[in-house]
Amino acid sequence: MTELTQQTETAKPAAFAYAPAPESRAVVDIAPSYGLFIDGEFTDSAAGGLRKTVSPATEEVLAEYTQAEAEDVDRAVKAARKAFGPWSALPGAERAKYLFRIARIVQERSRELAVLETLDNGKPIRETRDADLPLVAAHFFYYAGWADKLAYAGFGAAPQPLGVAAQVIPWNFPLMMLAWKIAPALATGNTVVLKPAETTPLSALFFADICRQAGLPRGVVNIVTGDGSTGASLVGHPGVDKVAFTGSTAVGKEIARTVAGTDKRLTLELGGKGANIVFEDAPLDQAIEGIVNGIFFNQGQVCCAGSRLLVQESVHDEVLDALKRRLTTLRVGDPLDKNTDVGAINSAEQLARITELAAAGEAEGAERWSPACELPSDGYWFAPTLFTGVTQAHRIAREEVFGPVLSVLTFRTQEEAVAKANNTPYGLSAGIWTEKGSRILKMANQLRAGVVWANTFNKFDPASPFGGYKESGFGREGGRHGLEAYLEHA
Repeated sequence: MTELTQQTETAKPAAFAYAPAPESRAVVDIAPSYGLFIDGEFTDSAAGGLRKTVSPATEEVLAEYTQAEAEDVDRAVKAARKAFGPWSALPGAERAKYLFRIARIVQERSRELAVLETLDNGKPIRETRDADLPLVAAHFFYYAGWADKLAYAGFGAAPQPLGVAAQVIPWNFPLMMLAWKIAPALATGNTVVLKPAETTPLSALFFADICRQAGLPRGVVNIVTGDGSTGASLVGHPGVDKVAFTGSTAVGKEIARTVAGTDKRLTLELGGKGANIVFEDAPLDQAIEGIVNGIFFNQGQVCCAGSRLLVQESVHDEVLDALKRRLTTLRVGDPLDKNTDVGAINSAEQLARITELAAAGEAEGAERWSPACELPSDGYWFAPTLFTGVTQAHRIAREEVFGPVLSVLTFRTQEEAVAKANNTPYGLSAGIWTEKGSRILKMANQLRAGVVWANTFNKFDPASPFGGYKESGFGREGGRHGLEAYLEHA
């Protein structure tokens, strides 16, 4: 061995270091306190109670917001009812103009909204900037295009709006879930009372300002903030014609019980335990990226996360080794840093849930592994984690963790993969990784999942419907199908 060769082998390059690249907080101006948005104006609560919203990354109090009581919900529903007549009477092309304005304002304010969402939710700025905000604008653009074409949507020659829509959204994609619900409701001529999650109210309150900026008529969109009691008051209000909920299966079941026996239309998008299935002929490098995106995007706080990895036995070791190498490159830390891959868990309560289920996985005999990473001392953090030696009886394979935790199982045959993928009370999503198009088509028909991705994962488009089966809910959001839940038709 020459001296030069020895020097080259000795002086191996160090891992590439990323300099901090923080996004400025100066682009967003958060007020100390926020009221309710009812009938086109911000207003105080009848009771005047206030709650605090904190940054999950630092536990810093960002703002106070109003706890809406039943009397406030009643005011909001009445404002929406009053606005319904004039709004639904507008020609579709006129309603479309408002949706187009909202979409353009969202684009103009996208940097501000991305920073706000990252501060209040804890997800990386790279995700809010490059995924959430473009999809928010795209949904308003898409449904603006439908507003004057409802007679051609396939729901009758003259479909009619339902009335007042009560919409309750979760904390994992606050602004995107708002867009998924408000855009089709307005396009079809309905009016809205929306309740954001109690840990992430700010983007909905900023959206209220966007509605005013767009000149949306008073009462067409109303925002009531608060905890679960506010949501219960809204769902149970007799003046509501349609209920749309995205969140946990447990709360969805309670809402279904509340609505049962009434004339209210209901759609539910609930939990999931998606299977990401990798065959031996899959493009493995591409599959590794899909696995990572499927479970560690938004810290795994995604209802359609690919939280169960099913790997064909013949490539199990190869996939696992490559996956572990890839996880060592994930950067965990400040969500406002543009280099960050994995941000903060949304709340202390959610972190406790993830921690408890991960401990149960170890107690039940699964082998736990996480890459070496230093977690910040303040805020709510959980390292990317995978479990091997998992069986279908393990809690981590059956229950929705809603965190950056991946359970790895194996299979030998296509039939076994389908059986294991369907062995869950949920039915929201699945992924298939293989070079065989015939296998993809056959399995997509066999998997009891509302969305099946082929050689990709977690890809969304406003023209494509989204929803689940079984305990993942019913109804569809997005696409032409997303109009149906807001229309009366023959």
